[in-house]
Amino acid sequence: MVSLTSSTKISLLSTNTNGYPPLKFSFQVGKKNTFRKCNSFGFRSPKKQSWSCSASEQPQPLNSPQQNEKRQPKFKKKQTKHADKDKGVDPVGFLTKHGISHKAFAFFLRERYKALKDLRDEIFNRYLNLKELASGYELLGMQRNAQHRVDFLEWAPGARYCAIVGDFNGWSPKENCAREGHFGHDDYGYWFIILEDKLREGEEPDEFYFQQYNYVDDYDKGDSGVTVEEMFKKANDEYWEPGEDRFIKSRYEAVAKLYEQIFGPNGPQTEEELEEIADPETRYKAWKAQHRDDPPSNLPSTHVIDTGMKEYDVFNIIDDPVWLEKFRAKSPPIAYWLETRKGRKAWLKKYMPGIPHGSKYRVYFNTPTGPLERVPAWATYVVPDADGKQAFAIHWEPPPESKYKWKHKHPPKPKSLRIYECHVGISGHDPKVASFDDFIQKAILQVLPHIKEAGYNAIQLIGLVEHKDYFTVGYRVTNFYAVSSRYGTPEDFKRLVDLAHGLGLLVFLDIVHSYAAADEMVGLSLFDGSNDCYFHSGKRGNHKFWGTRMFNYADQDVLHFLLSNLNWWVEEYQVDGFHFHSLGSMMYTHNGFATFTGDLEEYCNQYVDKDALLYLILANDILHALHPNIITIAEDATLYPGLCELTSQGGLGFDYFVNLSAPEMWSSFLENTPDHEWSMSKIVNTLVGSQQNTEKMLLYAENHNQSISGGQSFAEVLFGDTIGCSSVTEESLLRGSSLHKMIRLITFTIGGSAYLNFMGNEFGHPKRVEFPMASNNYSYALANRQWDLLSKEGVHSQLFTFDKDMMHLDEVEGILSKGSGGRSNIHHINDPTMVIAYIRGPFLFVFNFHPTNSYHSYSVGVEEAGEYHIILNTDEKKYGGQGSFEHDQYVRRTINRRVDGLHTCLEVFLPSRTAQVYKLTRILRV
Repeated sequence: MVSLTSSTKISLLSTNTNGYPPLKFSFQVGKKNTFRKCNSFGFRSPKKQSWSCSASEQPQPLNSPQQNEKRQPKFKKKQTKHADKDKGVDPVGFLTKHGISHKAFAFFLRERYKALKDLRDEIFNRYLNLKELASGYELLGMQRNAQHRVDFLEWAPGARYCAIVGDFNGWSPKENCAREGHFGHDDYGYWFIILEDKLREGEEPDEFYFQQYNYVDDYDKGDSGVTVEEMFKKANDEYWEPGEDRFIKSRYEAVAKLYEQIFGPNGPQTEEELEEIADPETRYKAWKAQHRDDPPSNLPSTHVIDTGMKEYDVFNIIDDPVWLEKFRAKSPPIAYWLETRKGRKAWLKKYMPGIPHGSKYRVYFNTPTGPLERVPAWATYVVPDADGKQAFAIHWEPPPESKYKWKHKHPPKPKSLRIYECHVGISGHDPKVASFDDFIQKAILQVLPHIKEAGYNAIQLIGLVEHKDYFTVGYRVTNFYAVSSRYGTPEDFKRLVDLAHGLGLLVFLDIVHSYAAADEMVGLSLFDGSNDCYFHSGKRGNHKFWGTRMFNYADQDVLHFLLSNLNWWVEEYQVDGFHFHSLGSMMYTHNGFATFTGDLEEYCNQYVDKDALLYLILANDILHALHPNIITIAEDATLYPGLCELTSQGGLGFDYFVNLSAPEMWSSFLENTPDHEWSMSKIVNTLVGSQQNTEKMLLYAENHNQSISGGQSFAEVLFGDTIGCSSVTEESLLRGSSLHKMIRLITFTIGGSAYLNFMGNEFGHPKRVEFPMASNNYSYALANRQWDLLSKEGVHSQLFTFDKDMMHLDEVEGILSKGSGGRSNIHHINDPTMVIAYIRGPFLFVFNFHPTNSYHSYSVGVEEAGEYHIILNTDEKKYGGQGSFEHDQYVRRTINRRVDGLHTCLEVFLPSRTAQVYKLTRILRV
């Protein structure tokens, strides 16, 4: 790296004397300008310069006190740059909103906000803005450069030597490399390697080193056939005014020549080989002396004068307004420059790719502990474990005709979410790893159309990001930018997302940024030979129980990697949101394995990782700023205060949070508690409780967690292996079917505006999920879904019909978006009768969980007097119920009697283990 320090004060003064008052233009640059060779290859150094510009009439002399006073506020403004940003920000706003008083936690929130401001300042010292911080995928990894080459950029601060090895160069660590102390390696630990395209036999090199080609579009798109010489002539004839052409042309050609001389293949490779560059004033004087005899038409109408007034650099440009307006009226001559770009056909004729599409490669490092090979951290397509062989990345640069072309736009953001959680690998019927194509167009059942038919409006994909071990369900991620190759190619996944969008389904990704796999060869652990590249060192860098690595969120380069990863999935694959997995693992140094009593002290003590919280705030701020319709979901078993509050009010900024207690409660009831001992109060408190932001709660009865690692699905617990057996009793089937429906209905409707179901549970999948592993002799027998059950008459098709009609309630009636603050008015909880009733908008929900008792005229209070119709009844025969209701029992009229603290009531029929949904269809005035 070469540092150019310039502390001179420069002014440019108009040389004409036509009597017009001069105009002054000033801009400030930092004292130290940082120059890196790799910048010219497309990599912008994280270090940024600070600029402030102004234009004003200046009739006073350049060194007048008035001028100094007018300039001064431009620099004072930088000292108060947080003033505007702090408007509308209250670090403890959500505490005030909910009437919460806790001095220690309020102090923690204020200190966290100060830390956030300091972090932003540090970020802006290296990055232009937060968007650039989250766009590292545009620079890192393998990037096609328009100048007939591929650029490779990797962060490995602990390495001393870096090379790309692959089948395209015979796996040689000397062919494409960069060395410490040479250009291609900077102070932040980034390594830059160029893989030049190869000239075909008989072809001559381009005349200009900067000649650009079109690679991504069909053949000659953008190729006008204009040569560089023709472009120069055209610019002189059409753009430059008489007398300017020679000056401009010679200057342009000089720059082109200098560019190739410094940055071309024969340019200097170390700082020592690069001659010292003089300061601006010396260079200006040398240029002025060189051109002292040139005619005025060949010179700019300015002079440069050192005023000697300030320590910082101020360039004052004073010129004739006529000349200035003429200059402003012209567009930059970029159009002429673009005319020289050649088409894809010209590139294919002249060059062969330096690294062809589909090439296998790894990155090679020399480190203090010895040489090692790794799969690049920013690789977008990886084969993590090919039949026990070494992992490798695949260079993914398909030709335009093979790239997937998007056909559908993102569906609009819904008022409520009905999420269908999927795992592509187990989505097939056969005992094997299913592919993206299987998921889309399997012969037995096409999963995407099935999800749409079932009434869901979003899919959530788990296990999609590349991971080495299939049995981990994708939660030990090894390659954060790669779609798992076991399901197909990146283009295959794009097709899946696009088809989902075409069906009106949002696509969410289960993202794991709370930890990473401990694999070294294919993952990030010991990536550059050091223990603290992406992760904390020592014990803190390892999860206490899971054997995974813990990210160091205080490192800006780690933030750059993770925030860019989120933006990558949205930009490259058009996903609509993220489910942030296991936040408790990252937010606490004890990884969330502690007893939480609800005291706010537990959320601000010494075990809280403030850096992780700042990362989550930045992630939500950036995602929602860049993609306003993005949806983020927080999975946190500790229910950290403010999960779904605005970041400007002290929250973390998520759109939804997951209530993880609900599935645990249902599982405990089904497995450990007799039916007659179920507590109605516990059901309500667990599903809703006293949680803030209930309208942002996501509830589910069971997801994949209840059916892996030796667990069982609810259907397996309820029905066992009795379905289809001659020994099965009608009573056991009725019990299992009734509870299956009631559990889902109350979980779906009691609170929150989001619901989740795991693939197959909507029809009571009879078997758990068990991924192939050593304990089951790597069997795929339980790593699939029995979709054929839907085509057979019986309990599974009946449960699916009920689930579909339940989804229809929200799709048509908008039940999940009804209620005050997203929650129901739960006005009837009776533990002895085991009845729960609540009101949500114009709907009344009544549940009788009693295993034996039915009630013929059970009184339930309602808010509005009128006529109520049953619109969903779990007891209907088409749902596997007994069909106990007569036709006239589907319509009930209110009675003017005070019940449950309400002025009117309904007397309803409640068979045991059934639930009904009533809708107010006609209001009666009392």
